[in-house]
Amino acid sequence: MNIRKRLREKPEVHTGALNDILFILLLFFLIVSTLANPNVVKVNNPKGKSDTKAKQNIVVSIDKTNSIYLGQTLVPEYALDSVIKVEVDKVKAFLDTPSVVINADTISYTGGFFKVMSAAKKAGAKIVANVKD
Repeated sequence: MNIRKRLREKPEVHTGALNDILFILLLFFLIVSTLANPNVVKVNNPKGKSDTKAKQNIVVSIDKTNSIYLGQTLVPEYALDSVIKVEVDKVKAFLDTPSVVINADTISYTGGFFKVMSAAKKAGAKIVANVKD
């Protein structure tokens, strides 16, 4: 009886090329997944033929103390509607729809901002908002 252990080769899996194959598959699936996105809706964006930036005809500023300025002039809150109406009427002599640009500080209250917006809307002007830090 032969009790000696036979020298057998241990089973071995050659994985030298496996890393390369997995890397190539990973790149392939990354590229394909970015190209084929079914949740994307195609939208045609409008193209402007002229300068679309609003002309700053009337500039109203609201600072952090909630003071309202028309240009450089301090405007009391009770006279805001009439002052904006007069300015809009002056600009309407040259343009069809004048624009009121509102520069508001981020600390200012929204009440003052909406008062200026409603006064400009009543005067028949286009409103452009700009909030500054």
